[in-house]
Amino acid sequence: MNSIVLMAKVVRRPELRYTPDNQLPIAQMLVEFPGLRPEDAPSTLKVTGFGNLAQDIEQHYGEGDRIIISGRLQMNTIDRQEGFKEKRGELILSQILRLDEQGNVTATAVAAASKETPRTPTSSPEAIAAPEKQEQNLDEIPF
Repeated sequence: MNSIVLMAKVVRRPELRYTPDNQLPIAQMLVEFPGLRPEDAPSTLKVTGFGNLAQDIEQHYGEGDRIIISGRLQMNTIDRQEGFKEKRGELILSQILRLDEQGNVTATAVAAASKETPRTPTSSPEAIAAPEKQEQNLDEIPF
């Protein structure tokens, strides 16, 4: 299974485009996340979202936002002018959440996520009491 969850910062504002037949919206942005060691430079990654998620990204997220993103990682091979091939990672987005300064998910992100899947109120299940524990007499265990 190819799945990735990443905490990052948006470094380039999301750009909304459409497929050639103007049917499917596509949002792309560049995010940055810290290296593994303190002396490592931050890494950047291209993030792409499709459909309704793309429109939400373009409307609700901007440069400097701290986010948690999840999706699948895709590797693209690019021919360079120098005569060699370079591999670049791209995250195909399935979920995005905004973080506040303390690292908590903000209400804006929750509202944006809940907009996609409207929920109907349901009755909450009643609590079921756990059965009482009976003490066992370990002296009468046959061998």
